Amino acid sequence: MMDPDELREIMNFLRQKVHLEVEVPTDRVVIRFDVPSVADMAAAGLNAEGSQSVLAAPWWDEMVADVVETPEMCEPEDTPEQVLAYARDVVSEYIRKRASL
Repeated sequence: MMDPDELREIMNFLRQKVHLEVEVPTDRVVIRFDVPSVADMAAAGLNAEGSQSVLAAPWWDEMVADVVETPEMCEPEDTPEQVLAYARDVVSEYIRKRASL
């Protein structure tokens, strides 16, 4: 079992796995999500059972796809930093709404 603080730690860890890339010369904003393993998460001191639960969740693949597709949902005037913030928020929303303690 994990407590709410441990779930927040997992969420924050996963948010930091979302990265921004701006392709040159098109300036196209790309979001990359470096999917960690349970071992990566355990090495970071996260709850192993909770990490496994999140990574194996039925909604995991959908969340990863939504994170990577975030630029497609944004407005052209959104800055790259805004797009990155939106993509990280996708992680938070999925975990808040779907992860179980």
